Amino acid sequence: MTGEPNPPAPFPPREGGESPSPGGGGVGEGSLPPKGVLLAIDYGTVRVGLAVCDPDRIIASPLETYTRRSDELDAAYFAKACADHRVVGLVVGLPLHAGGEESDSSQAAREYGTWLAGVTGLPVVYWDERYTTWLAEGALLGAKLTHKQRRAKRDRVAAQMILKGYLDAGCPPGGTPPSE
Repeated sequence: MTGEPNPPAPFPPREGGESPSPGGGGVGEGSLPPKGVLLAIDYGTVRVGLAVCDPDRIIASPLETYTRRSDELDAAYFAKACADHRVVGLVVGLPLHAGGEESDSSQAAREYGTWLAGVTGLPVVYWDERYTTWLAEGALLGAKLTHKQRRAKRDRVAAQMILKGYLDAGCPPGGTPPSE
C-alpha cells in the first residue's frame, strides 16, 4: 500500500511506566491477567468483529463476525464464545479521531465494553483502533476477494489488527490512555 499514510503507533504508557486506567470506572474495567487468551472486539452497531490470541499472546487470529440481534441473544453468544475459547480478558477497539481525541463512537464502544464485562464477568481494556478497518480493507483487497467476501471478513480482520497492536505494544495493563 505505497503512497498511503502510515497509522500512528499505539499510545505508550505514561512516564514512570504506569498506564492509566481506561477511564469510566465501569464494571470489569482495568488490568488483564498477564497470560491467557484475549478476545478482541471491533465494535459496530450492526456487526461485531472478533479475534483471539493464543494463551502466550504471540499470535492474533481473526475469529468471526457476529451480527448483533438483541441484548439477551448477544449476551448468550459472548458468554459462550468466551467460555469456549477460555478467554481471560477483553480488548475492545476504541475509535478515536485522527488527533487522538475521543468521539461519540468512543463513548459507544466504552459503553459496549462495560456491557460485555458485565455479561462475561471478564476485565476489559480499550485499544486505539484508528485505521484498522481501512488496513483490513486494504489487506482483503490484496487477497483479491469480492466486495461481498471482503464485507464478511472486514470486521474480524480489523479485530485481529486491534489485538495485534495491543500484543505488539506489550499488553499495557490500562490499554490506550485517555486523550489529555
